[in-house]
Amino acid sequence: MNRKSMLTMGITTLWLALLGGVAISAQDKYTVKVPGGLAFSEFRGYEGWQAISMSRNDKVVAMILGNPAMIDAYKAGIPVNGKPVPDGAKMAKVHWKPKQSEFFPSATVPGGLVNVDFMAKDSKRFADSGGWGYAVFDYDASSDTFTPGTLAGTPPQGNDAKCGFACHTKAKTRDYVFTDYGQR
Repeated sequence: MNRKSMLTMGITTLWLALLGGVAISAQDKYTVKVPGGLAFSEFRGYEGWQAISMSRNDKVVAMILGNPAMIDAYKAGIPVNGKPVPDGAKMAKVHWKPKQSEFFPSATVPGGLVNVDFMAKDSKRFADSGGWGYAVFDYDASSDTFTPGTLAGTPPQGNDAKCGFACHTKAKTRDYVFTDYGQR
């Protein structure tokens, strides 16, 4: 091998090592877990789940998504009919900062990602919180990472699977589910 080939191989090897280091240092969101509670990995693929509904207030705009078991429950009339949501049903609520649409000034659209909330129905695992486990993962845009929500967050969240239970007791007669399934 000549000197030029060796130099090219050396530079290429260094470049690949640097790229690999950057890739390894980036967070895999599916490794994050609420201490003593739900793991982000339990909701793998939530990004492709069907929309249940949306919500917004002055601070956030949100899309509520459901896994196939949750969508089937809604189609069967649950939770409005008073029947319990079946085990295995899951919901995700993605919150963004609201921003004005550049094309339609009266429209509010998603801006920067704020956090992702999760609910999972497992009546045995979460017997002490109405059969539901909860988690909030706050998003940090500067590092492109998620961390479990804290009591300093909005809304304040404890670090366990019951972090959302207190708020959801308002909907106890609907198996702790606030969200109505938007008519299609």
